Amino acid sequence: MATDVSTYDIVPTALAVKAMRDNGYKNAAYAVAELMDNSIQAEASLVELLCADEEIVAEQRTRRRISQVAVLDNGTGMDSATLQRALQFGNGYWAETEQHEGMGRFGMGLPSASISQCRRVEVWSWQGNPEEALYSHIDLKRIEDGEMREVPTPEPRPLPDLWRDASASGFAESGTLVVWSLIDRCLWRTSKALIDNSEELIGRMYRYWIDRGAVRIRLASFMVNDPATMQSDIEARPNDPLYLMEHTSCPEPFTDKPMFRPFPSPEHHEETWKVRFRDEEHEVKVRLSIATEEARAQDPDDGRDAGSRPHGGHAKRNAGVSVVRAGRELELDLGWINTYDPRERWWGVEVSFDPGLDDLFGVSNNKQFARNFAEAAKIDAEALAKEHGGSITQARIALEEEGDPIGPLLDVIWYVERNIRTMRQQLKKQAEGRRRKRHSGKSPEERATEAVRRRQEEGHKGRSDAEEEKGSEERKAELTDQLERDGHDKKQAAELAAETIDRGLKYRIETSPLEAGAFFSVHSRGGVLLVTLDTEHPAYDLLLGAKDPAQLPDDVEQLKSKLRSAQEGLEMMLFAWARYEDEQVVAEKRRQAQNLRHDWGRMAESFLEVRDGANGA
Repeated sequence: MATDVSTYDIVPTALAVKAMRDNGYKNAAYAVAELMDNSIQAEASLVELLCADEEIVAEQRTRRRISQVAVLDNGTGMDSATLQRALQFGNGYWAETEQHEGMGRFGMGLPSASISQCRRVEVWSWQGNPEEALYSHIDLKRIEDGEMREVPTPEPRPLPDLWRDASASGFAESGTLVVWSLIDRCLWRTSKALIDNSEELIGRMYRYWIDRGAVRIRLASFMVNDPATMQSDIEARPNDPLYLMEHTSCPEPFTDKPMFRPFPSPEHHEETWKVRFRDEEHEVKVRLSIATEEARAQDPDDGRDAGSRPHGGHAKRNAGVSVVRAGRELELDLGWINTYDPRERWWGVEVSFDPGLDDLFGVSNNKQFARNFAEAAKIDAEALAKEHGGSITQARIALEEEGDPIGPLLDVIWYVERNIRTMRQQLKKQAEGRRRKRHSGKSPEERATEAVRRRQEEGHKGRSDAEEEKGSEERKAELTDQLERDGHDKKQAAELAAETIDRGLKYRIETSPLEAGAFFSVHSRGGVLLVTLDTEHPAYDLLLGAKDPAQLPDDVEQLKSKLRSAQEGLEMMLFAWARYEDEQVVAEKRRQAQNLRHDWGRMAESFLEVRDGANGA
């Protein structure tokens, strides 16, 4: 018996196209972005998202619903062969040439993105004369019925007047028009909803092109029977999750000025790595930023905290690590943030790379994810380094030898992790500075200063005392400089320095990650002793985790447990010192350690006497 071999295609056309409709586009805005990628890659200086609504009767009410969506550009256009390939799945320009220089990937963009939202996609493209535009299309019903197995050969067809009337500039000498109709999978039912939900995303994806004036992106909606009357008509503004750009979509007061500052400084907020992959060298760049003190300040009029103000809401929507490929953002990776901590919105990290590293980063064919890099968020790079003698380089080599795809990126991952931790600490420091209130009694800094003044009167001199003879402005400048290095922004550092010097204080407590294992460091600046506690040291959380009263548990038993932990932590610190003395096998070094203990004990006694006196007053 004869067999109809056509029923045994390895990839049955109708079933394959049906499966491709579920290819994972997050929503219509991401699908639209695929078309805009093509426009920008075709050197368009103007891209328009045009949305046509129609009125329908539903549930005995007249409602607006999306009827058609178009993306129109003034790019270079396509010839007949290129247009036909553009509508084939997996046979676009970038799949054919296997080049890795633009935004395209696998040639899947136009047809795949389109059928994820609609059942019919039509394309007009022209080079030199819009009246000679070539036309082709894909129709899912004809594919399902077995009537369409090939992309129709492009043929001349007039451009519809509907889109000419809706366009801001008409049809340029060259360009492409992609039209979706029979829209059945769009999450948003009206043009307004589609544009409202696309504006920030599109502004973020193409922020670099928009910011430098390389492309304008217009978003407009209208009724299908009145394309000349716009229901909404806006131009996408840059949406920078690092908040370092000016003139962006961020609400006032940061519309025309940066809301964040480069971290840790303008000179050192960018780092670049040379990554070797498949015998070629590529660059990976990381940029960092952190909120200014002004950005996190309360509203001066109604006292609202920054997170509940419009710019705070904007920052919340941009929280995450921005992954940028070929200058176009793929996604905001949320795996790096604690979604329950509102402070996560106040730092920014951007990781950018070229398309030659697509497979290393695990870029999906719809350019919405970098899967391998997302997995990196689960790695504790510092712990991994400790497993290899404290060397991040040795850890990377070990991963590469095991064939782990994260291996070549481990240095980048470690850098991102370390800086996110540091920025979190500095944001916490900002918050503590704003919450700082005067106690009913004297602060520890004031009592410690009294103890120093008494010792000075008794004839004891410290190296920092000579610095107090300098002028107050010089002292403030020195202290401000150190506080900036410790992570305060310039304005806050100047205010803290002025407060410390003007009150005649001898001490300031700071917190910051330190190196070399010390629990704290001591610096003398402007006659003030800065004692910086290492937030990464185990003793910090154990002994000082209750420094902020907001962190104290309300439950009595939990509070008792916290106090027991603090007592045990103090005992462990004393045991560590005892062992330190015990290991000084050379008699002279052991005597030096014992003398140091005795001297510090006597010093502590004189300081605690001031404290006891203050408590008893």
